[in-house]
Amino acid sequence: MHPFRIDIPQDQLDDLRRRLEATRWPDELPGVGWGRGVPLDYLKELAEYWRTSFDWRAAEARLNAHPQFVEEIDGAPVHFLHVTSPEPDATPLLLTHGWPGSVAEFLDVIGPLSDPRAHGGDPADAFHLVIPSIPGYGFSHPLPEKGWDTPRIARAWAELMARLGYDRYVAQGGDAGAVISLELGRVDPEHVIGVHVNMLMTFPSGDPAEFAALNERDQARLGKLGRFDAELSGYMKLQQTRPQTLAYALTDSPVGQLAWITEKFLDWTAAQERPEEAVDRDLLLTIVSIYWLTATAGSSAQFYFEGAEGVRAAAAGAVPPALTVPVGVAVFPDDIFVPIRSWADRDIPTITHWTEFERGGHFAALEQPAALTGDIRSFVRALVSAPVAA
Repeated sequence: MHPFRIDIPQDQLDDLRRRLEATRWPDELPGVGWGRGVPLDYLKELAEYWRTSFDWRAAEARLNAHPQFVEEIDGAPVHFLHVTSPEPDATPLLLTHGWPGSVAEFLDVIGPLSDPRAHGGDPADAFHLVIPSIPGYGFSHPLPEKGWDTPRIARAWAELMARLGYDRYVAQGGDAGAVISLELGRVDPEHVIGVHVNMLMTFPSGDPAEFAALNERDQARLGKLGRFDAELSGYMKLQQTRPQTLAYALTDSPVGQLAWITEKFLDWTAAQERPEEAVDRDLLLTIVSIYWLTATAGSSAQFYFEGAEGVRAAAAGAVPPALTVPVGVAVFPDDIFVPIRSWADRDIPTITHWTEFERGGHFAALEQPAALTGDIRSFVRALVSAPVAA
């Protein structure tokens, strides 16, 4: 297990600025706004800020303030932050990001989760944090071979926690991190004491009676799923089918990479005109920069290719494998996927905790860090106070 420190060579940062300055811009139809993609004027402004004002070294220092390591697991390099709490009885918590995210998503929750005493909280709510980069994402590269699907990643996470000496731990995540965390509860139930997610996809089973039982709110949530399938899922279908072709464009053009990610921070949040209404601009650019500087647009997209069959099966009504550990769900209303409770209980009968928030979207740790932190604490509080089964 090797200590790791982010140190991007200056010539890579200089090259990024040169490429941004030399961008060949497309034209744009008048008056279309965000309806056909990222508006030209907005992206020019954001790219210029990235080139002239964004401070990668400050972002790098903020990440490097936390202990990082790289460990080879199942042939792949796995980068992770390991932040131990000053509270000796803290509960181990594994946080997993999604796409288009990174470990930087969790920067605003690391302190409150690991050291609640220093942030006005109860020290009994403290966590030892393990925050890995998914293989193929960010500093977990290069991806050595195909086959890194959700079950394989979950098994790697179980191995990582075992090597760190954590016998009982909680898994948490959103987006792909939610899917991986739920799978981790399936493959390592002897050690996972609970799974908390801030995204849960629920699909109809095919029984017409399920639709008749939906109230107005649930019908609206089903409508969001329909809009995602019809309008917002183009990125997914491309990454599920042709990740290598996409990789050439995004690995060669920083503005292409910027647009590909920035669009999601508007579509998947409560933002209406600019992603910064929901997410701090510098944190957004930190995430984009990680994809660019590690050249992992293509390798991160491979996760979608590996999981395409499972997504299609779930959408067709396939029942997921049994999950025996307690599950907590934080529901943020501006997410692209907002779960229907009755369908969630049908698929995961071990849900013991369910919170509906009034605001927030897909990137909960970035948009609503205090709300997410509080909900994780509340869920885990009940777990650690429950008697351990013999």
